[in-house]
Amino acid sequence: MAAQINSARSNGRYLPGVALPARLSAFASIRDVVGEADVIVMAVPSHGFREVLERARPHIRPWVPIVSLAKGLERGTNLRMTQVTGQLLPGHPVAVLTGPNLAREIIDGRAAASVLAMGDAAIVRRLQHLFSSGLYRVYSNTDVIGCELCGVLKNLIAIASGMADGIGLGDNTRAAMITRGLAEISRLGVAMGGRPETFAGLAGLGDLVTTCMSPLSRNRYVGEQLGKGRAIGEIVGEMHMIAEGVKSCPVVVSIARGLGVDIPMIEEVNRVLSGEGSARRALRALLRISAGAETEPG
Repeated sequence: MAAQINSARSNGRYLPGVALPARLSAFASIRDVVGEADVIVMAVPSHGFREVLERARPHIRPWVPIVSLAKGLERGTNLRMTQVTGQLLPGHPVAVLTGPNLAREIIDGRAAASVLAMGDAAIVRRLQHLFSSGLYRVYSNTDVIGCELCGVLKNLIAIASGMADGIGLGDNTRAAMITRGLAEISRLGVAMGGRPETFAGLAGLGDLVTTCMSPLSRNRYVGEQLGKGRAIGEIVGEMHMIAEGVKSCPVVVSIARGLGVDIPMIEEVNRVLSGEGSARRALRALLRISAGAETEPG
């Protein structure tokens, strides 16, 4: 497997103090990266995913599996990255690797678990062993839609949870936002074709808890800074890494409205990100929603 990276052996910009493995090779040409690869891993943010894959497409051998690590949707088409891959590389097996995987903890050798999802159960089992290593445990799943949507939607709840942290609310608030957020993303995810049980697993609840609670979470950080009253442009402008939820939020809202699915927390996050309101106003609006049965929206 080959990998393309944009730095030398030192990885100071993204993970300060971490040295990249000596056996990791870097290439200036995308042809050299993918031409002989048996598996292609697309660790590219959603907004650049199509462009990079289009550049790689002429050099990828037939039937080579494509694994997406992206946790966003394509603006303009509303497509998931596995759908983009299917458009550009029909006939290739397509998978998504997702779950509570904070890069810093994994590279430090701490135990973690992830989910590799692909429609073909036989191929996904073979790839499962390829990605499993030491304390990094990889489970298989055939619900590509559900697993991929978990990675997208949890980022929006993490922004909401981060806003509450930035305002100075406590653990009770965070717990309420995580659980109500899980209900929200499950409703939308199932309406979009995911399986309900997926949202209770590592890709769903597991990733949601990590992203909402960890100081290493980029989306939670964005929400926290919004809660402190900072503007989104200023926050994003100073970040070295991408918070996918910022770009995905308006796409998710558009999809939910089209499906008639109620997502009040994500709607409020979208208002804040678009500059239509503040984090404090958003949280007050959520508290004003009438509380019915726990299984009902709201």
